[in-house]
Amino acid sequence: MNDHTTLLVTVTGRDRPGVSARLLSTLSVFPVVLVDLEQVVVGDRLVLSALVSVDEGVAPGVRRGRVFTEIRSAVDKTCIDLDMDVEYSDGNGRVGHASTEQLHVTVLADPLRPGALGAIASCVARAGANIERIERLASYPVTSFELDISGADPEQLRGDLSMEAATQGIDVALQPSGLHRRAKHLIVMDVDSTLIQGEVIELLAEHAGCAEEVARVTEEAMRGELDFEDSLRRRVALLKDLDASALDEVRDRLVLAPGARTLVRTLKRLGYECAIVSGGFSQITDALVERLGIDYSMANTLEIVDGKLTGQLVGPIVDRKGKAEALRRFAGEAGVPVIQTVAIGDGANDLDMLQTAGLGVAYNAKPVVQEQADTSVNVPYLDTIVYLLGVSRDEVEAADRDGDLDEPAG
Repeated sequence: MNDHTTLLVTVTGRDRPGVSARLLSTLSVFPVVLVDLEQVVVGDRLVLSALVSVDEGVAPGVRRGRVFTEIRSAVDKTCIDLDMDVEYSDGNGRVGHASTEQLHVTVLADPLRPGALGAIASCVARAGANIERIERLASYPVTSFELDISGADPEQLRGDLSMEAATQGIDVALQPSGLHRRAKHLIVMDVDSTLIQGEVIELLAEHAGCAEEVARVTEEAMRGELDFEDSLRRRVALLKDLDASALDEVRDRLVLAPGARTLVRTLKRLGYECAIVSGGFSQITDALVERLGIDYSMANTLEIVDGKLTGQLVGPIVDRKGKAEALRRFAGEAGVPVIQTVAIGDGANDLDMLQTAGLGVAYNAKPVVQEQADTSVNVPYLDTIVYLLGVSRDEVEAADRDGDLDEPAG
């Protein structure tokens, strides 16, 4: 007795318009329901799979084996006409792993070698998980693939993937599936060495003639070896009597991180609100707000008297704790749950913010930050963050073609 309850039909061959329509049209004359359907194109090769079962409501008591035999015969003829290959597999009705948590594994590398992706797949298999789908998100400026998996314990798999990523020299992010991934979000970015290249205070120090000393203190603070507020006040004190016109010169010299404009432009088109929070200075970040169309901003403020820096700060300090508080406040103002926020940063003073956000991304960060963030990105393109959100490069470019923002890409 045949106890198979489903039939999997897999068609492969050269991709061209109308293949899926012909297959579905062929199946439509039989008393079956479509249980699952998957199509993928790699190069010019199409793989199309349809899982069907007999519709007992339409044909009660019908012999499944007979229906499936007739389907094979009809599909064989269709595939001969299409010059396609076809394979069949009988099943017992099990479809996927709907009862287990669905997860997304995003892999980024430049270049991405088969062995590295294979190692990640092996890591998933060792966790007893199943890869349901693999999709390429981008081929440049980095290569990125997303794996949809099921049947894994997230915390255990996250640790295993992190170790494997370090071994392979690639970036890997693990996130739960769900509608919130593409729901309205808030993204909060650090500024120095994240949104822009370099550290503003070091650029000011060049004008003040104390660049070497300021750079040393900055590095110690970023590694978490110094209290941020103390280190900031020490560095700002070295700028005493610097002419305020140096701020204008530094603003003119700012260089955005590669992909910064693309990231902000794309996210705003997707309905995100964008914020920056900086341990740097409002006299600089205000210009970035206007330049990029940022929605929310918070930074420290340099005291200026008679056209010169006093070496002091005005108002409360935006430190590690202050950045996390800013993220919560921005989320409240935007009406976005904190779980639907993304934070990006590179230094120890970003850690509280990264750990507070729904997704904390360590961007070309210090080791202590990479160890504690949800995921790390170590390629020099800020717009690769969109791949972690399931947005493909094709979607970015389509939005640029169809959008009404005339900013240059980059």
